[in-house]
Amino acid sequence: MMIRMAISATFIFSLAELDERFHALNDEIAERARRIPGFLGEEAWHDEVTGLHSEVYYWQSRDALAQLAALDTHLVAKREASTWIPSYRVVIAEVIAAYGHPTLGLAHIPEGALAPAPETSR
Repeated sequence: MMIRMAISATFIFSLAELDERFHALNDEIAERARRIPGFLGEEAWHDEVTGLHSEVYYWQSRDALAQLAALDTHLVAKREASTWIPSYRVVIAEVIAAYGHPTLGLAHIPEGALAPAPETSR
């Protein structure tokens, strides 16, 4: 089995003090993102040594990702980001392959996001 992935959006950032407003916005954005048609799953990582945090969202298309970017709560969070996130980097990439365990590290995988691996000729 493999995951049908086309686009990944990776948010890498350092964190300042997080308050209730941050958690409320973050939770709402994540919940609404999971309901966008074309959402394929997500993963998050934290590096204790550097303090950097990374969240990766996987999408079937750029259009699906654009729906996330257009969410009103996402726009509010972008305007207020410097309150909680002193430094960040966003990487949008086309995923051409994924190897190994197809869901290792992924969370909130929608039903139907997994597909049989394509047949290959030898």
